Amino acid sequence: MNTNNLVDQYKQLSIVLKIIVINTLIFLIVYLGSFFFKLPPSIFVSWFVLPTSFLEIVFQPWSFVTYAFLHAGFWHLFWNMYLLYWFGLFTLNLFTSKRFLTIYLLGAINGGLFYVLAYNFFPVFNNISSNLMGASAAVLAIVIFIATYTPEAMVRIFTFRIKLWQIGLVMVLLDLLQLPSSGNAGGLIAHMGGAIFGYVYAIQLKKGNDIGIWFENLIDTLVNLFKSNKHKHFKQVHKTKQTATKKTKRNPTNNHQIKIDLILDKIGKSGYDSLTKAEKDFLFKAGKD
Repeated sequence: MNTNNLVDQYKQLSIVLKIIVINTLIFLIVYLGSFFFKLPPSIFVSWFVLPTSFLEIVFQPWSFVTYAFLHAGFWHLFWNMYLLYWFGLFTLNLFTSKRFLTIYLLGAINGGLFYVLAYNFFPVFNNISSNLMGASAAVLAIVIFIATYTPEAMVRIFTFRIKLWQIGLVMVLLDLLQLPSSGNAGGLIAHMGGAIFGYVYAIQLKKGNDIGIWFENLIDTLVNLFKSNKHKHFKQVHKTKQTATKKTKRNPTNNHQIKIDLILDKIGKSGYDSLTKAEKDFLFKAGKD
C-alpha cells in the first residue's frame, strides 16, 4: 500500500469527507485497540471526552473539541456522519470549506458549553457524573445553519419533497420531546447548544454580520504557525509582486463577491431551486475556491 498516495487522495477530499474520514479512523482505532488489548474503550478516550466537572476541564480544555470526534458505537457514528454528509454538501454549495469548519467546530464547542453548564447549574443533574462524546452537536449546528440560511431549499426523501426548514424543525422538536424521559438528557442539551449556534450564525450572516470571522482568522493563524520557515521566506521574497497582483485584482474580486451575495439573497428569499443552472454552477465553483 502506497502511504503517500493515500495522503494525496485525502488532501483532495472535500472538508466534509475529511471530517468523516477522521471520525471513522478514530472510531476504528479506539475499538480495535480495546479489542486487541482487552480493555474497555473508555480507557482510550478518557482524556478526550468532555467531563462535567470544572476541575477536570481545567486539566483537559481540549475536550471541548475532541469529544466531537468520538462515538459510543457504530450507529452513533453512522447517523452522525450520514447527516453530516448530506447537509454538508448543501453547505459547501454556498460557502467555503473554512466557513463550514468554523460552523462545525464552534457548534461542537457551543454544545459542550451547554452540556457543562446544564450539569453544574440545573438541579435535575445534581450529583450525576457524566462524560460527553459524539459529533451530534456539531452536525446539528450544520443542519440548522443551512436550514435557516436557505429555508426554502428542497430535499427529496423517498417520494416526498421537503423543505430544509421543515427537516431542521422536526429534528429540534424530536430532541426536545425526548428530553424529559431520555437517559441521554445531557447529550440532547448539547444538541440544542449546537442548534442554537447554527441558527444564530445563519440569522446574523443574513444581516451581514459574520460572527464566526474571528474563528476563521484563528484557523489561519494556527495554519501559518505550522508552515515551514522556508515557505514563509518564499512568501516574503515575493511580497512586492503579490501586493501588486492583489491591487490589480481588487475590482474583479469585489465583483465576484457581489455576485455571490446576490445569489445568496435570492436563495434566502426563493430557495435554492429558484436559481438558474448558470447560478448553481457559479456557486459550486465558488465553494471550491
